Amino acid sequence: MSQNTTPRPRVRATDSKHRLFTASMELIGARGHQQVSVDEIAKAAGVSKGTVYYNFGSKNELIGELLNYGIAILFERLEPGTTHADPDAGLRLMVAEALEFIAEYPAFSQLWISEQWQSDSQWAGALAQMRNDVIGMVRTALSRLADAAPAGHPVPDLDALATALFGATLILGRDRQVFHPERSIEECVGAAMAFTAPLR
Repeated sequence: MSQNTTPRPRVRATDSKHRLFTASMELIGARGHQQVSVDEIAKAAGVSKGTVYYNFGSKNELIGELLNYGIAILFERLEPGTTHADPDAGLRLMVAEALEFIAEYPAFSQLWISEQWQSDSQWAGALAQMRNDVIGMVRTALSRLADAAPAGHPVPDLDALATALFGATLILGRDRQVFHPERSIEECVGAAMAFTAPLR
């Protein structure tokens, strides 16, 4: 099954959403989303509670929108890898950028992992779309790598390979933070890129 991607808005560096994103992710990372109030998020972000409710309606809507905002940041970091002159270097760049993003926003990554496979998650739809979009981008990069392979070289199922590389990078990034901070980004990129061996 092929992955469909949808265009995402560019992230504005001056957007006040970034303060809300950073504040909510820090608080959620420390205590979990169920234990964090809109008041706390608003105060930490330096905005009024009324502003949050006016723009988002509820805490669940706020978190859903911030998940989308976070993935838009990730997309901007991954995008250059899909057009890099060297497909292999481009894919390595994407994996490295993903790992850097996980290191920069650990609570976002943890929320994604903890909610991704829960069918009753309040953000199941948004998370499924995020997953499909990222895997679709990875598949595009893998397709470029496959196109550069020698003629007649057998090509594996790129959808499955993209899913494997996505999952490995997400878990590697969190594992590096929680259990193996001594591992470098370069070492993790090398481990993740082992999944692309069938394309070489």
